[in-house]
Amino acid sequence: MNPFLVGGLGTPELLVLLAVVVLLFGATKLPELARGSGRALRIFKDETKGVLGGDAEAEPDVVASPDRDRAV
Repeated sequence: MNPFLVGGLGTPELLVLLAVVVLLFGATKLPELARGSGRALRIFKDETKGVLGGDAEAEPDVVASPDRDRAV
């Protein structure tokens, strides 16, 4: 099995795909796009970790204020 295969695409196909992306977005926009997609992926992973793991730390702690418990 070839480790360079991604979804049935080989190295030449990936190079052509990369060239098309560079032509569409320009070389100056690529770092910004990669940074934005990395942030989105990180946020998605954090959110799914909290949902799937049932992590109690994912939910904020609620601290009751003393004024709220008093009847005025």
